[in-house]
Amino acid sequence: MPITWRDAMSQALYGPDGFFVAGTGPADHFRTSVHASPAFATALLRLLTQVDAALGHPPRLDVVDVGAGRGELLLALRRLVASAGSVGLTVGVSGEPADSVGLAVGVSGEPAHSGRSGLIPTWAGSPETLTPAAVVRRSPDEPSLVADRPSLAERVRFTAVEYADRPENLPKDIWWTTEIPDGITGLLLATEWLDNVPLDVAVKTTDGWRYVLVEPSTGVETVGGPVDAADLDWLTTWWPGPAGSRGADRAVTGGRTSPDATSGSGSGFGAARPAQGSSLTARSRPGCPETHSSDYRRAEIGRSRDAAWADAVRRISRGLAVAVDYGHLREGRPVDGTLTGFRGGRQVPPVPDGSSDVTAHVAMDSIASAGAAVARCAYSLVSQREALRALGADGGRPPLSLAGTDPAGYVRALAAASAVAELTDPAGLGGHLWLRQPVGIGLPPAVAR
Repeated sequence: MPITWRDAMSQALYGPDGFFVAGTGPADHFRTSVHASPAFATALLRLLTQVDAALGHPPRLDVVDVGAGRGELLLALRRLVASAGSVGLTVGVSGEPADSVGLAVGVSGEPAHSGRSGLIPTWAGSPETLTPAAVVRRSPDEPSLVADRPSLAERVRFTAVEYADRPENLPKDIWWTTEIPDGITGLLLATEWLDNVPLDVAVKTTDGWRYVLVEPSTGVETVGGPVDAADLDWLTTWWPGPAGSRGADRAVTGGRTSPDATSGSGSGFGAARPAQGSSLTARSRPGCPETHSSDYRRAEIGRSRDAAWADAVRRISRGLAVAVDYGHLREGRPVDGTLTGFRGGRQVPPVPDGSSDVTAHVAMDSIASAGAAVARCAYSLVSQREALRALGADGGRPPLSLAGTDPAGYVRALAAASAVAELTDPAGLGGHLWLRQPVGIGLPPAVAR
């Protein structure tokens, strides 16, 4: 029996046997920035220290990962924080005198060193410009700048938010819950979470927007009733398309699509993106139709995602919420939407039967507006390339001279640069958008200095 896409996605992704609940986890099916390179976690560590400083180094610093998979990102951050603290050095961030992270870490996941690759030039007061002697004490007779402050490793509390069961080998100091906790003081991360928040799909017909219904077992779509008032208001505001546009002759005229609609996927409307990919596929890969015009035949109604993000921001007492996802803005919505699926490292048609990921790009400006209404603070929306450069990663090649003085170091730096280049490639993961929504604190710079 056909049902709405929102109901179908909810069951397929988060039901008892859903894609994100059962099985080995999403890492076996597609690549995200978390899986692509340890440089991603290292950049987030730098962001965490900025948030910590803006909060005045609270006794407990929360790091909450929403849609945590099997805890991969938190495990990486935990290792970095623990490694930093064990070295006993302290670093400053953006001009702060000294923080308690304990180690200047390069984007490769290794300690920063001269001739390293993947880092933008250092700035005064950054981790790379502070020496242990200058940071730990002003002089042998003066007290430590951070003598009375517990280290970051002692103060941080990691929380994973995920519907799947807690992995057996996850360290006990990483909390596991199915709901975003209240009273967060620190950093909330949502890396490729919102694209999997279930939503409704609509199609423009000769008499206006109507819901698209789907048969969960096959992916075959039919046209349902008119969208309700709230969804129509969202479409009018965030996904506009004038009635009577030049595409009216291609619009749906009955219970199914017109004869020229794609049907190769087994769906009445066809997959928004062709199935492709032969290796573990990053969900940001190109392939969806991005031809922009005022003639929108199909739309993905992001109202449920706005509500989910607003609720996440509402759980923060003070701190920063960061959403990283592939998305689009109002002036460039894709004509036929972006709904697609992933399974086993391959892009597949979106069939909501629980056997594959079902995902759609995020209307990032819409969720940003919803979050700002809750936080009452200005937000920042930039590409991942810009965001990572601001946090020290640019994927630049190491100087060739390093090959002559330190061949092994040159090879390591080159490998690190390659990994960062994947994260910052504007045609791939670097094209992701970063939404940074502060709550009760100042917003750190969003562009590289």
